[in-house]
Amino acid sequence: MTKYDLSQIARYNVRKSTPMPDKTALLVIDMQKYFGSIAKPILEKVISLIAVCRKRGIKVLYTRHGHRRKNDGSMLSKWWGELIMYESEEWELINGLDAASKDIIDKNRYNAFHETDLDQRLQSAGIKDIIISGVMTNCCVETTARSAFDHDYGVFIVADACAAANDELHMATLKNLAYGFAYIVDTKRMLE
Repeated sequence: MTKYDLSQIARYNVRKSTPMPDKTALLVIDMQKYFGSIAKPILEKVISLIAVCRKRGIKVLYTRHGHRRKNDGSMLSKWWGELIMYESEEWELINGLDAASKDIIDKNRYNAFHETDLDQRLQSAGIKDIIISGVMTNCCVETTARSAFDHDYGVFIVADACAAANDELHMATLKNLAYGFAYIVDTKRMLE
């Protein structure tokens, strides 16, 4: 991903808010070996977000995308023809994230709320705001952010701690999310 700043989305990023630390969770989306080349440029920022959130007592959850059968009948298998297989090497989280197994939410759709216990976990912890980082901005990050918004969570997307296959898709998604679903911030602001 090339260097950019939030001025590229300023026209849409007009709503301002700050997450409430005691009612906030960090959701790290699909930082898996399968997405290693896409995730590599943002890995340090994601790790720094995780470290600061843990230090401040902010809940950190991770999603891990995978399928148990090669042709499971999902639209994802029809669309892509290739799936991340459950328990394969590519399915594993990238080294360095230090995720406890109890904090991992396994999913098989873009949306981390789809047929998972994510919403129940967040509600039982009193979470009102979700900070989202990870991959891919235009698929799992965006779909989860939209669903979080529909579940009435305040959604904060950390723009430079998310990545897509290319800058055009990343920036287009950030504009869409800023317009109707999320507060777009950068790592520096979130760490402050």
